[in-house]
Amino acid sequence: MKTVLALLAAAVALPAMADQPTLYGRYEYIQLPQLGQTLKAKMDTGAMTASLSARDIEQFERDGQDWVRFRLAVDDADDQLFEKPLARITEIKNRAEEGSTAKPSYSSRPVVNMDICLGEELRTIEVNLTDRSHFDYPLLIGASAIRKLDAAIDPSNRYTAERPSC
Repeated sequence: MKTVLALLAAAVALPAMADQPTLYGRYEYIQLPQLGQTLKAKMDTGAMTASLSARDIEQFERDGQDWVRFRLAVDDADDQLFEKPLARITEIKNRAEEGSTAKPSYSSRPVVNMDICLGEELRTIEVNLTDRSHFDYPLLIGASAIRKLDAAIDPSNRYTAERPSC
């Protein structure tokens, strides 16, 4: 009888466990298959969008559509030029200086759709392009991408997922 009750309790708990988000650390390795790179990323629930370190960012038109070309601004990146359709332009609030009472300023950034792989999860997310070379992590994964990954972040952990293998 105990075994039957234990099995019944486990069966009832299974659907609840299936709804639980995957738990990742504050920093994870993210593969960008379309760019042939695996980068260290900061998982940032305080940011809304994902952000990739890029340079030489230039918008242009191709066949009546808006596109953007860029180079990666990461260590060990070659000089390869990437081109992707422009999804939209976003306005990002610039970081305030410590103790500043000035009104916040905003910068416009191009946004592209990009495949990311975290562990074994492959998703297409929106990524804004900006030079992040002065930050420790060339890729920031924001709340909207974290939701798409059905993930939760444990800030006390780092690199909890296996190396990306999508």
